Amino acid sequence: MTIPLILASKSAPRRDVLYSAGVCPTIRVSHVDEPAALRAAAAARGVDVEALGVDERVTILAEAKAQAVHRAYRDVAATAAAATGERVTAFPLRADAADAAEAPAEQAGGETGTPVPDGMHGMMPASGKGSDITRDFSGVQVPTSVAPIAVESEGVGLTSGAVGPLILGCDSMFLFHGACYGKPHDVEVARERLRAMRGDSGELWTGHCLIDFATGRAARGASRAVVRFGDYSDRDIERYIATGEPLEVAGSFTLEGFGGAFIDGIEGDPHGVIGLSLPLVRRLAGELGVDWTDLWNVARGDHAPAAKAEGVTSQAAGAVPPKDNVRQPGDGWIDCACGRRHWGLNGASGVLLARRGADGAVTHVVMQHRALWSAEGGTWGIPGGATADGENAIEGALRESYEEANITPEDIDVVGTWREDHGNWAYTTVFAFERPGHTVTPRANDDESMEIEWVPIDEVPERRLLTAMRTDWPRFRARLDALAAGR
Repeated sequence: MTIPLILASKSAPRRDVLYSAGVCPTIRVSHVDEPAALRAAAAARGVDVEALGVDERVTILAEAKAQAVHRAYRDVAATAAAATGERVTAFPLRADAADAAEAPAEQAGGETGTPVPDGMHGMMPASGKGSDITRDFSGVQVPTSVAPIAVESEGVGLTSGAVGPLILGCDSMFLFHGACYGKPHDVEVARERLRAMRGDSGELWTGHCLIDFATGRAARGASRAVVRFGDYSDRDIERYIATGEPLEVAGSFTLEGFGGAFIDGIEGDPHGVIGLSLPLVRRLAGELGVDWTDLWNVARGDHAPAAKAEGVTSQAAGAVPPKDNVRQPGDGWIDCACGRRHWGLNGASGVLLARRGADGAVTHVVMQHRALWSAEGGTWGIPGGATADGENAIEGALRESYEEANITPEDIDVVGTWREDHGNWAYTTVFAFERPGHTVTPRANDDESMEIEWVPIDEVPERRLLTAMRTDWPRFRARLDALAAGR
């Protein structure tokens, strides 16, 4: 059994350390106010922040980050568990099979002049015929079934296991001549520190906090390593600063990057210098009753995590996935029974969030203007993506819609789903309303959107819609209106 790991950090070095050790984590940024967290912890102890040791500071911040993500996932799980209504499942391939059976012999099973189905909202690689075109099912009688929405999470989901997922928070600081240093951010600060460290040594401390989502138990610890610096020149410093690397790393240097050549030696855990101590995390997992090998989900010899939309090209010339957009558990292409490839090894899902007026009728829906590098880039759809390991479709949609569009799960009610089932792959559209008395303020939280908007519901068909959304919008509009009338 593989236990999912959630990393409460967007740090590429930390992610890469885990990946090279066989663990591909789900990334969830904590957005912790670090100075405020330190002040609160110091106040609780009746001391000033300056009285906290470096080991205490990094552990406090690591736990603050892990706990923030733990709360965020609790909100996702709670909203998913409170979902009401029905799950309607559509089976377009059954209609396709029926059409093929009735077709002339020379057409059955061969080219009909219509692209094979691509499902709803699934991104596809740029290779192959019609790779960015989804079959239009409007006017086709697609078989459906209806069941309570609870079947969406039967035996699958964040709360279904006795252990996990595990949430890992980390924080690093550099102790030099008794002073604690974090990221310099500023060129002059970095220059001053690098000059002072030349030919000298300091201590790199990294705090770790690991939380078991199933039980809420936490294990904490800090790693320490002594770093000895070489006698580099002022010219080296200026060129190093010009790379931008020392500005956003603790202590103004990195072991695994441009700064590695200026480090003469390490005493202690070298992974801790990079920002995550593998031996310490293994021990913390053991404290929670988890074997380190239970976290392995990467095959030996796999390459470093590549861009999650690798292989996707947009209609916009030169549009490529951002460098920081990396693969996470559940990301990847799957060969679908429909004959095409879809995004999401566990399927995919998204949230169609609606706002109601004083009379209860739907007035607006949240729409995502898709980034140019994505499939059908520049079109409008709903925020969503691949379902991660250990999630059900509703939880995945809630997580993705926050990450992409700032749709906060604690502010919405899930009222139904539409699942397009291709057998070995499915896309689930999650219908939701703003919770009474709550307001969702959507915005583009990452680089997968050009913009996120509340769009007047009557104006949705006027937008250049993602092919699948254009096909399904009439039935989605009718479903939203019926759901609103029923409430």
